[in-house]
Amino acid sequence: MSVPAPLSIDVSFDLICPWCLIGKRHLETAITQLRAEQPDLAVTVEWRSVPLIPDTPLEGLPYRDFYVARLGSPAAVAARQSQVLDAALHAGLELALTRIETFPNTLLAHRLVRFARQEAGPAAAAALIENLFTRYFTGAENIGDPQVLRAALEACGIATPGLPETPLSHDLPWLPPLEDVVHRGGTGVPFFVVDGKLGVSGAVPPAVLVQAMQRALAQRQVPA
Repeated sequence: MSVPAPLSIDVSFDLICPWCLIGKRHLETAITQLRAEQPDLAVTVEWRSVPLIPDTPLEGLPYRDFYVARLGSPAAVAARQSQVLDAALHAGLELALTRIETFPNTLLAHRLVRFARQEAGPAAAAALIENLFTRYFTGAENIGDPQVLRAALEACGIATPGLPETPLSHDLPWLPPLEDVVHRGGTGVPFFVVDGKLGVSGAVPPAVLVQAMQRALAQRQVPA
């Protein structure tokens, strides 16, 4: 029996989006479930950066003030956070939303993810994404802070030109240009594209993602 071609999954995401982290966990669960049924199937995941609010000041904004202005009232913020925290718990996550102080600008972080992908491969980029999600949503760290980003790079073993001697900033010549980093497809995050053909929007349960992957594989068998 021939080995099936790898199944590709493109994920549009932003590091400030808790639903993207929840969706990431659901995707990991779905891939594990699918590969239990088809152990010879390889699954590749490509992360597509979609900064949701790119005009956020580089120093960030006060987290609570930002969300009160965005959602209209402290009560609305509390209700939204309750919804997110409940969904996160079902995905095996405990988020520190009440401890986050800074709503960050994520452009430098996304450029570093692209750099990691180009220089060290998709596994390094995935590790950096996971590290940054963890720092922000469970460690309440400011992932727009160059010092936090430097620590994330070091924790993932990602070597960069001139660091740690050179301060980390948007002006470094080795960083990928912003226009090469931002993925402009889709209308929201998280958004999954399975095998280049099936789109799934939102942090859907693992079963929905498994079904999409199975449909994509089945469509391979249908003559054009």
